[in-house]
Amino acid sequence: MKLTQNVILLLKDLIQIESFSKNEALTAQRIEKWFKNHNIPYNMRDNNIWAVNKNYDHKKPTLLLNSHHDTVYPNEAYTRDPFKADIIDGKLFGLGSNDAGGSLVSLIALFTHYYEYENPAYNLLMVASAEEEIAGKKSLRSLIPYLPKIDLAIIGEPTNMELAVAEKGLIVFDLSIKGTPSHAAHPNEDNPLMKISQVIEKIKNISFDKNSPLLGPVKITLSQINAGNQHNVVPSEVKMVLDVRVNEYYKNSEINNLIVNSLPCDVKARSLHLESSSIDVNHPLVIAGKKLGRSTYGSPTLSDQAALSCPSLKLGPGDSKRSHTADEFIYIHEIEEGIKLYIDLLKQIL
Repeated sequence: MKLTQNVILLLKDLIQIESFSKNEALTAQRIEKWFKNHNIPYNMRDNNIWAVNKNYDHKKPTLLLNSHHDTVYPNEAYTRDPFKADIIDGKLFGLGSNDAGGSLVSLIALFTHYYEYENPAYNLLMVASAEEEIAGKKSLRSLIPYLPKIDLAIIGEPTNMELAVAEKGLIVFDLSIKGTPSHAAHPNEDNPLMKISQVIEKIKNISFDKNSPLLGPVKITLSQINAGNQHNVVPSEVKMVLDVRVNEYYKNSEINNLIVNSLPCDVKARSLHLESSSIDVNHPLVIAGKKLGRSTYGSPTLSDQAALSCPSLKLGPGDSKRSHTADEFIYIHEIEEGIKLYIDLLKQIL
């Protein structure tokens, strides 16, 4: 299929353009060129670019097709040039090839395929978004007020084209244990370091009743402790960080209230925006995927689904285990099969 060949060339171009989060202007321009070449009107805001289907009808529900074109920085273990898009033994190498370039160009192919589709049941809204890797201020979330109302979404991330019907949310908490600073040689009954064990014990005793069959329990992890910088000085404060992964049965505000009220220290959430996401396993979109032999599962990793309030499905070619790894790659056949599956999936609901 010529469309498939062309989006693989598009992906090769995107790989060869540096597009770290906040610096995606040049990849946005390359995607813009795709829309121009296919006579598809589009809009841009910051480094986000979007378009709607030719027969858009504001009376109909809208299906969002979204993936991102920013990347993380390459890690030090790379043995290849991360910006060299080589195809070797059926593998397309390069930074962002798997996360999430393969999904992005496959969704662009899907959108282009159905762009002129007459009388669709859903409007199609294609968004190539920026700053996903850092959940930035100019990411998909910033775009929502400027887009048509979204009723359903497919978020393109590497899932081996299996149906990620739920995704854990995230809250990062900064904890502060206050005390009285002093010289280490003097008595001090208010040493904040001596209070750490009390806080840790309270953290260990926090429990959540709702256990998800897809995502498991809410997971609380103490990931950082920082205090003091001199051996002979008792610090005035101990700083700790909690990483909390939230299943679909809880709102982040509920988790925040429980943790704030449970711990004997100052607690502040960095953000409550990164909610868990899910779609009913009996939703027509999920049923359509199952008819194509796809299985359902819960994803522990975060995506732009967190910006949405509508039902959303995470689905895309590639393997999540390759994301952010050295010498990142995606198989060409994964893209080819992904495009076909996307097209067959939408055929059932459009």
